[in-house]
Amino acid sequence: MLILVLYWLVTMVSGVDFDVDFDVDVDVDVDIDADFDTNIEGGNVDFQDISSTEVNKEDVVGKRRKPLKWWQVVLVYFNFVGLPFMFTFTSWIFIWWILTTMITTITLSYENTFGFIIMLLGFFPALILTKIFTTPFKGFFKNLNKDGDSPIDIIGRRGVCLSTIKENKMGSAEIVVENTPLSIYVKSLNGEQINFREPILIIKQSTDKNYYYAQSYTTN
Repeated sequence: MLILVLYWLVTMVSGVDFDVDFDVDVDVDVDIDADFDTNIEGGNVDFQDISSTEVNKEDVVGKRRKPLKWWQVVLVYFNFVGLPFMFTFTSWIFIWWILTTMITTITLSYENTFGFIIMLLGFFPALILTKIFTTPFKGFFKNLNKDGDSPIDIIGRRGVCLSTIKENKMGSAEIVVENTPLSIYVKSLNGEQINFREPILIIKQSTDKNYYYAQSYTTN
């Protein structure tokens, strides 16, 4: 619980940047492939990106020809699919913790083996209560536009590169839309080097819509 509380506190603070270097490849017997560029220099991954990650039901069951595996059925049934994963996961851990705390306090078993057994037995009731608790949120998250009330047109906007990028290296950049700074991922349009804090112009979006192509921009 303390780890989750710390996680959400950092999430709400926002603007926390850190260097990352990773490559993730997810395969759930469907056409799901998450491949993150490992050449991110000075880039950032916001905690919001992780906490709002959603596994869509159609991605899990819509493209399948074979029956779902048991753990996939569990994810779908208990709302880990169709809602932001960290939202459902946090709800489950919190409910499990509340159940354990209440029962062990009532039975005065919080310092013995019986209390530990109660904690383990609370695993499944907590899942059921989590399903009941999170189900009303499905409609809310389904109609929620994660990018805001209306789509934001990034193409053609000026910004500042927050990394030194060249060739196929990805970095981060900042643009300002209606006095609100936005952080995006960028690559050099022609592979030419763009230095840190250099003004840029956003030219186009990548085909997978994960980043933008930019070029140096000078007012001269």
